[in-house]
Amino acid sequence: MSLAKKSLRIGELLVQKGVVSPDQVRIALIEQKKNREHLGKILVRLGFATEAIILDVLGGALGQQKADLAKVVVDSEAIKLIPKDLARRFHILPLTFEALRNRLTIAMADTFNVVALDQVTALIGADIEIVPLMAVEAEIEKAIDQFYGFELSVDGILQEIETGEIDYESLDADNQEYSQPVVRLVNALLSDAVKRGASDIHFEPEEGFLRFRYRIDGVLRQVRSLHKNYWSAIAVRLKVMSGMDIAETRAPQDGRITLSLSGRAIDFRVSTIPTVHGENIVLRVLDRQKGIVPIEDLGLEADVLHLLKLMVARPEGLLLVTGPTGSGKTTTLYSLLNHLNTESVNIMTLEDPVEYPMGMIRQTSINEAVRLDFASGVRSMLRQDPDIILVGEIRDEDTAAMAFRAAMTGHQVFSTLHANSALGSIPRLIDMKIRPEIMAGNVIGILAQRLVRKLREECREAYAPGDIERHILGIGAGDPRMIHRVAEPFRHADHQGYRGRTAVMELLKFDREMDELIARGSSQRELTAAAVARHFRPLAEVAIQRVLEGITTIDEIARVVDLTDRIG
Repeated sequence: MSLAKKSLRIGELLVQKGVVSPDQVRIALIEQKKNREHLGKILVRLGFATEAIILDVLGGALGQQKADLAKVVVDSEAIKLIPKDLARRFHILPLTFEALRNRLTIAMADTFNVVALDQVTALIGADIEIVPLMAVEAEIEKAIDQFYGFELSVDGILQEIETGEIDYESLDADNQEYSQPVVRLVNALLSDAVKRGASDIHFEPEEGFLRFRYRIDGVLRQVRSLHKNYWSAIAVRLKVMSGMDIAETRAPQDGRITLSLSGRAIDFRVSTIPTVHGENIVLRVLDRQKGIVPIEDLGLEADVLHLLKLMVARPEGLLLVTGPTGSGKTTTLYSLLNHLNTESVNIMTLEDPVEYPMGMIRQTSINEAVRLDFASGVRSMLRQDPDIILVGEIRDEDTAAMAFRAAMTGHQVFSTLHANSALGSIPRLIDMKIRPEIMAGNVIGILAQRLVRKLREECREAYAPGDIERHILGIGAGDPRMIHRVAEPFRHADHQGYRGRTAVMELLKFDREMDELIARGSSQRELTAAAVARHFRPLAEVAIQRVLEGITTIDEIARVVDLTDRIG
């Protein structure tokens, strides 16, 4: 496509969106004939539009993402790949390098600059995929000055802090904040945690040192330790970023941080609590891209997935998801809402707090300051003509009563409950003063879940199970089947032979007979027998199937699922 035709289409698009007038485009096109400059740059130079608005319009029309450089955290590995002179010449800022995917994400003022992309490819190699994001040229220039020339790796910053070797002569007056190593250290730790797939980041002061731990695939791992002298500065930086009161150190606080990492927005939910050695700070990583998973990718068997889809197709009733903290309950609920999210239904949520913003869904955070709790929030939502209501958690009798009231008045209600199993949720609800006859007929079903780590193909080895393992797995002495474990060389490595997690779920569907048994106040044994007769598979059985398939190990499922009933 010629430059004239391309410019004409960009101009038409900007006119359609009301950014500029036809006369302004004609003036810019006349200017363009003189110097062959990009039409967008000419419109900005003439003062007809701002670069940020033009990028927003073009990015939306072309399906390209825009990088928010005001909140970006740059990866030290990415910076090393592109020298500063090339970055400045082509207005490029390297953002993130993902070694596992062999992918480099960069911000560019002109994502159609083929010459710039060719130069980067020639420099880093054709085997590395380049993902360009649109960004404002002035912001790129400022970011280049900010990030180049400073140590960005965690190890390098720690050495800089401990040795005090900072080259103040190279610092620009505009970059005073970023020249502080503690500022870069916090950014580097957050970036490192996201790259390594951490769900939580722990800053834990001990008597003489500060411990950094990441929770990766559900297991905490210590990654760094630092002298305690630096903790006050790090704590203040985290509080400033999350909007907390830096003077308050004796009371728990909550806050939130939003940063741009790997070209996408990452939220961190921040919590502080005083301990005997100082304030303990924990950050929950909320990656919006990972938070909403298609219902087909939840890890359910085909027949269970089909059953779940039929259950959520019911127009009214209550569906509960149970499991301990960090077992993926919120992800499952968001997947179900995403599956049901169409223009024909009104979906409203009440959460503590809202974790992943979703289009077309009315999401509300509970607020104790204005006395908006789960119970009063549901009461208010019922006046908003909802079809589907998500209650973040049923914690008390009032919330349980309101959730059932909504389900009984023609609404579909989703919520979470702290219980050990699907069947264990029934006595938990009775303990919350929900009468069995009310429960019967108003509960669609209960889904209990856990997350187990998956074995890496290159780190596993097959072996014949022992007598106890055979008993747990339910396979006879003459059965030749092998199971897998982490091979010896990988057991003490950082990744410990696992990568990623998969869900283990049990799904209990409430039908007429189950409702009748519950209304009669039947025992747990009777309910279990009735559920199993209807092809209900308990958590332990589903987890064992994952072991037999070679997906995980028996040690791993024993960590998250109770196998004691199968030992006796």
